[in-house]
Amino acid sequence: MLNLPLSRPFIIGPIILLTLCWSLFLFEPISSEWLAFDRDLIVQQQFWRLFSGNLLHTNLNHLLLNSAGVLLLWALHGQYFKTKQYLLFMTLLCLGTTLSIYGFAPQLRWYVGLSGALHGLFILGAYFDIKHGLLSGWLLLIGVLVKVAHEQFYGASDDIAELIGANVAIDAHLYGSLSALVIILLLYLKNIKR
Repeated sequence: MLNLPLSRPFIIGPIILLTLCWSLFLFEPISSEWLAFDRDLIVQQQFWRLFSGNLLHTNLNHLLLNSAGVLLLWALHGQYFKTKQYLLFMTLLCLGTTLSIYGFAPQLRWYVGLSGALHGLFILGAYFDIKHGLLSGWLLLIGVLVKVAHEQFYGASDDIAELIGANVAIDAHLYGSLSALVIILLLYLKNIKR
C-alpha cells in the first residue's frame, strides 16, 4: 500500500506551486507577455523572467502534464521535503534551469514550463531514497539519467510536442537534472564538513 505524505508540512509546498501555476494560467496571454522566459527581454534587465517563466505553460495539456509530475513526485518523494525545503529546492532548480538555458543554450529564445525543475526534483528525490538505503532510488536515478541522455541524442517525442503545442525544451530537462546534481554535491560537501 502506498503511504502518501499527507501531513501538512509535506503538502503545502506542492499546493503553493500548483496554485501559482494554475493562477498564472488563468491570466494567459497577459502572464506570458510579462513573465515568460524571453531572452531578448532578459537582456533588457527583466531578470524576473529567469524564475517566472518556469511557472507558465503553453496550453492546458502542458499544465496538466506538469501538474501530474508535481503530484507524482510528491507521492514518490514528498516525505523528504517539508514546505521551506521544497520551495527552496524548487526555486534553485527553476533558476538553475533557466540560468543554464540563458548561458549555454542561446538557440532557445523563449521558454515556459516546469519540466526542467521537475526533472531536478526527481533526481533529488532519488538521491534521498539512496541516502535512506532504498534500491529503488538507484533505479529511479538511472532511469531519469537514461531518459535525459536519450533526449539529448535522439530528441523528444513528437507526440509530446504536439500535445503541448510547442517544441519540447530538452535542454531544460538536461539543465534541471544538472542543477539537481550540483545541489546534491553541495549537500554532500555540507555533510562532510559536519
